[in-house]
Amino acid sequence: MVNYMEGLSVTEADRLRKTIAGLFRQTCILQEKYDPVTLVPTDNEQYEVCVRHRAFIEAYLEVLGCELSHDGQEHVFRLTGEGVPCEQVSKTATILILLIKMIYRDKIMGNGLAATVTNLSEIREYGKNTNLLNRKLTEAEWSEALSLMKRHQIIEYPGALRDIADETPIYIYGTINLYCSLAMLNELTELYGEENTADETAKEDFYQDAYEQLGRD
Repeated sequence: MVNYMEGLSVTEADRLRKTIAGLFRQTCILQEKYDPVTLVPTDNEQYEVCVRHRAFIEAYLEVLGCELSHDGQEHVFRLTGEGVPCEQVSKTATILILLIKMIYRDKIMGNGLAATVTNLSEIREYGKNTNLLNRKLTEAEWSEALSLMKRHQIIEYPGALRDIADETPIYIYGTINLYCSLAMLNELTELYGEENTADETAKEDFYQDAYEQLGRD
């Protein structure tokens, strides 16, 4: 592996190191990413790095108990395996991910691939209509959830997080399907609806299911 890196140019070796670091930070590398200012899709250089050095990356990750998998339909390289770091997802973030999935599903079915843009107002409206979000979230809760989804390339938003207003466009990546399957969506929303008439134990079971499912995906 050392010999392989030494055979690359300084620039290419640096790109390769950053791409591997990105895989561990984001868990996936998309072929196209959306410019955070214009929301216009652009080619992702790290995806091309994965293509060029796939064999090396696979061998490197294998040593760490991880695998590099490629989803041809979603055009994404994913980090999988027992060695992948697990991340605890808060209750609020879990609910917001479910709401983002609902919005993405409805827009894909109704308006096609060009319509996967939402905003805070729409997310709150979906939360109210589904009873998944029946209280006003704090600024810290919104920040935590939106930062988590951006880091894992579930959404993209323009500018800094602190500048997001109610109508600021938020693009939803197709990778929401990788993190939140339709079957999981239906199961968790059904459980959440039932818990309104159940005790606190049922509520904890719901969130534990969400943590486990999102962690596995």
